[in-house]
Amino acid sequence: MKSKESQFIGKLNAFGVKMSKKNLSKGIDETRILSKLNELVDEGNTVVLATVVETSRSVPRHSGAKMLILSDSHQIGTIGGGEMEARVIKEACACMDDGTSILLNYELVDPVAGDPGVCGGTVTIHLETYMPNSKILIIGCGHVGRAVAELASWLGYHVVATDDREELAEGVTGADLVIAGSIEDALKQVNLTDRDHVVAVTRNAELDIQNLPHLLSTEAKSIGVMGSSRRWETTRSSLSSAGISEQDLSRITSPIGLDLNAETPQEIAISIVSQIIEKDNASNN
Repeated sequence: MKSKESQFIGKLNAFGVKMSKKNLSKGIDETRILSKLNELVDEGNTVVLATVVETSRSVPRHSGAKMLILSDSHQIGTIGGGEMEARVIKEACACMDDGTSILLNYELVDPVAGDPGVCGGTVTIHLETYMPNSKILIIGCGHVGRAVAELASWLGYHVVATDDREELAEGVTGADLVIAGSIEDALKQVNLTDRDHVVAVTRNAELDIQNLPHLLSTEAKSIGVMGSSRRWETTRSSLSSAGISEQDLSRITSPIGLDLNAETPQEIAISIVSQIIEKDNASNN
């Protein structure tokens, strides 16, 4: 059986040049870079993987060379250094902003004409953005909270469940992290970004009134509160009297979930998670 490397030798690249063995990266450092990529994403980082996919003539790195770029422009590995690499890092940061992947083509011939090098060759680099799974913070580990945790986990969300009642928190299955304690305790351990969601399914309005000011101080993409319209009116009035602005209050959805005439905890969970999916898909279009 031919090795993966030998399958490419002798074939034409995008520039019409036959690929020879010397035009392929050795791949040793690249394997370590891929392992680091998985590690960084698992830790919650957004990372761009830059891979040299095609080259011709003289270039600093060949096909297969890889580099990682983090959100602070820190890099791991190299695809050749110099001005070309600086431009790639700038393009990678732009990719992180909207989660896109792109192909970059560079001529390394004439810096006076704007080329990022003088090696004499051409290179194509693929930038691929990797983002951690969006988080769902569930506040309240009763019947509905547990059903939401199981469904959201099945759908691939990173699920965090919290409740101030330790005996209920310990009974949650499906969550990646369970925190028994106050909302302050939870937010010390969980950083909510503008890709993450809050599902408040607590036992009474008093808890919502206590928790929501802390949740509004985060960058959470959505904050949903379970309960009747009347319960929300009570909660909203108390928050407004406490100085919460109308702009902040408008970030809260209550009652949470799509109107499916849901009754059971599982049906309510479907309505809640469906609404979250709807918000995510709307922002991706």
